[in-house]
Amino acid sequence: MLPQRLKKAITDNPKKLANLIDLVNLPSTVREFVGQSQISRLGCFMRVWSYIKQNNLQDPNNKNIVNCDEKLRSILLGKPRVELAELPALIKLHFPKEPK
Repeated sequence: MLPQRLKKAITDNPKKLANLIDLVNLPSTVREFVGQSQISRLGCFMRVWSYIKQNNLQDPNNKNIVNCDEKLRSILLGKPRVELAELPALIKLHFPKEPK
């Protein structure tokens, strides 16, 4: 299920996996979108991706572009269009790095 590159990164550094699956208290905008007060970064990404697929928000001419509706725009910094490669970075902004 996971790409080979990601599997290797996780096995080389298990802390990366913890950063993806640890539950985090969400800010209000993401909490409203997800419908939960806590979720992992990976879980949040999966919710956003399923929302994009359910609402047919991918550009029909270029599947690497997502045309954001108002609800999605609220968590993606107000951008009207986002490339799929940008999604993880934009979602990561809502998950503050915990101090060591």
